Amino acid sequence: MKTTYPVTFAVDFPDRSLDRLTTAFRIIVAIPIAFVVSLLTGASLHYVTTTDGTRETATLATGGGLLFLPLVLMIVFRQKYPRWWFDWNLQLLRFSNRVSAYLALLDDHYPSTDEEQAVHLDFPYPDARRLNQWLPLVKWFLAIPHYVVLFFLAIGAIVAVIIAWFAIVFTGTYPRGLFDFVVGVMRWSNRVTGYALVLVTDEYPPFSLS
Repeated sequence: MKTTYPVTFAVDFPDRSLDRLTTAFRIIVAIPIAFVVSLLTGASLHYVTTTDGTRETATLATGGGLLFLPLVLMIVFRQKYPRWWFDWNLQLLRFSNRVSAYLALLDDHYPSTDEEQAVHLDFPYPDARRLNQWLPLVKWFLAIPHYVVLFFLAIGAIVAVIIAWFAIVFTGTYPRGLFDFVVGVMRWSNRVTGYALVLVTDEYPPFSLS
């Protein structure tokens, strides 16, 4: 029997003409929301001052990104997965995927910080007692084959987005084959993230775009 992987991802195909103007300048118009994502996923904003030959660094803002190491420790030693940690990871991934989809031209609606829009990512809240207690220590290592494949798939996705950019600017339409490929790469990446970093499942991710 064919089963569905616990981590699901999809993007609604736009059955309308996409905005050619915002597509043409997508990298520029996406700067504000991309900056917000960078703050949430671990980037720091700081400045350096020099006084009497002494350099001083002041941090203005910083983000924590995905909760990974605390989860590993909690599952290994307590077999618990705090619900608010789960909610944080899920909502952060949903938000970052909306931004990624916007940059990949999959949707021309400006990414919302809280609304689902056309990008759908979901995975179930896990029962930590049913997860392998020690597997979180090595999941990152077991996922290495996926990282290698995703590296080359990401290159292909970038090429596909560049081709799609020309198609949208001149026709207003995202070629369906390219659209499905880019969404498939993002789906693959999210499955690996759910397995190796968010630790919501012990089921090894399939080598599949679908």
